[in-house]
Amino acid sequence: MRAEGQAHIDRIEAALALVKKSLDWDAALRRLDELEARVQDPNLWNDPKLAQAVSREHKNLKDAVETVNEIAGEMSDAVEFIEMGEAEGDDEVVADGMATLASLAERADRDKVKALLSGEADGNDTYIEIHSGAGGTESCDWAEMLFRMYYRWAEKRGFKVEVVEYQAGDQAGIKSATLLIKGENAYGYAKTESGVHRLVRISPYDSSARRHTSFSSAWVYPVIDDNIEITVNDSDLKVDTYRASGSGGQHVNTTDSAVRITHIPSGIVVACQADRNQLKNRVTAMNMLKARLYEREMAEREAAAASEYEEKTEIGWGRQIRSYVLQPYQMVKDLRTGVTSPTPDDVLDGDIDDFIAAALALKVTGEAVEVDDVD
Repeated sequence: MRAEGQAHIDRIEAALALVKKSLDWDAALRRLDELEARVQDPNLWNDPKLAQAVSREHKNLKDAVETVNEIAGEMSDAVEFIEMGEAEGDDEVVADGMATLASLAERADRDKVKALLSGEADGNDTYIEIHSGAGGTESCDWAEMLFRMYYRWAEKRGFKVEVVEYQAGDQAGIKSATLLIKGENAYGYAKTESGVHRLVRISPYDSSARRHTSFSSAWVYPVIDDNIEITVNDSDLKVDTYRASGSGGQHVNTTDSAVRITHIPSGIVVACQADRNQLKNRVTAMNMLKARLYEREMAEREAAAASEYEEKTEIGWGRQIRSYVLQPYQMVKDLRTGVTSPTPDDVLDGDIDDFIAAALALKVTGEAVEVDDVD
């Protein structure tokens, strides 16, 4: 096998191995047999809610298993095709086989990421909440750049995006903002983006053209659907109303209808100003609060099982996950996975799928990654 073909094979096999590990392959096959029997039982539909949950699990698991087997089978056929062409000296047959392997490698990488989305809420819509760190105008400007990055990422994936909350900075940028992203597996794809993002650049706000470092955070949590029950006591809530603020225009209205809800036991605060109707904003804010409480519970569970969730940075925003350097050179580096990009402009325009795929894979393998931070 030529080096080019072997590289494709290695890439495909690595993707399939990761998917099998994420599924716990032997257990997944046993579970699929169980689900096959259950969906064929007519009595299952006596409980419609249970039936829907079982059917959904059956479909997702069946699709994942069939995809692995299909790619493995097509790879085997392509290898046999290439070997036959090499034996007969038929370069055209070999070229066709190589093209098939290359296409399979691309497909394996795409399907690998989707197969890694196996969490309870991965299929749900998601909120992305962005906050500027300490540093005044610099951090507010950086927070707005992150806001745009996630907005563009969602648009490129074909997701629907709504601005739920938007607090403009005093001079530029934003103090905070919340996006609601709607689409299949929106939370599953976005969930690894939670953490601190660091920007290094020559400040456009510094007349001396000095290099500045700014921090902003992104927190991701799922929209809660009927399959997830979260109970919130009214006595635990402090509800405030205020005038909406921001840049106005199509995304932010400027009425007196904004709502802020504080969950006293946890200290979680959510706000919504997306609608001119205060009642509608309160309903949305309550949904956001339930989502935050759910994400908090899930993070606590993972923290007990994964040491990566115990690592904290000194700045109090949580884990620093990525550095974006614009000067004196250009580089974006993920500090968890070691994945880098030499084109920050593309990343800030929403091209973050490589970072997401690597972070999802890391959650499955659990392998520690040691990388040097960028200055």
